[in-house]
Amino acid sequence: MTDVRPYGGVQARDRVAERRRRLLDAGLELLGGSDGPPELTVRAVCAEAGITARYFYESFTDKDALVAAVFDRVVADIAATTQAAVAAAPPGEQNRAGMANIVQTVDGDPRLGRLLFSARLANPVIVSKRSESGVLLARLYGHEFETEFGLHPDASTKAVAHFAVGGVGQVISAWLTGDVAAEPADVVDLLARMLDALAGPRWAAQGAVTAAPPEGA
Repeated sequence: MTDVRPYGGVQARDRVAERRRRLLDAGLELLGGSDGPPELTVRAVCAEAGITARYFYESFTDKDALVAAVFDRVVADIAATTQAAVAAAPPGEQNRAGMANIVQTVDGDPRLGRLLFSARLANPVIVSKRSESGVLLARLYGHEFETEFGLHPDASTKAVAHFAVGGVGQVISAWLTGDVAAEPADVVDLLARMLDALAGPRWAAQGAVTAAPPEGA
């Protein structure tokens, strides 16, 4: 059983939270600390965090649960700061503000860029989480897109949202690997201009496509 008594004036729940934070930090370092990370193991995570294995299992059932939690924490942090940046920007500058926050964040901490965008990080949990987050981000972008142009959700708006999210991710991935050689400010400018072009003029006069009927209809 996990010790629930205060120790050194620190409550048990606070010690558990601190150990969890250290394990998450260690997971991020091992997953994103290099372009070719080794296979992640519980032993390696515990060694990086300076925590014995018994404490690993008070927070995570296995290493896959840790990897998922690392990814979720990174995505939640970036989503929160990006949404705040977009909300604080005037309408005509919101795409640029959002892209600036994302690019500056991954440029400031390359581990985040590798975790979110590097094709060399082939951990199956990360691959699955990237797919999940892509769908979520597309929904969020689609909602903003529909609100801006007063559109109802349909195949067009969903396609635009997935195209935008996938395109941004691919450009940042190519930039991080050096295939797109540009300074961070230039990457922001390129992404902002592409997103602005994608949304105008006035969403191509608010044209729409008709969703394909269900198979067999």
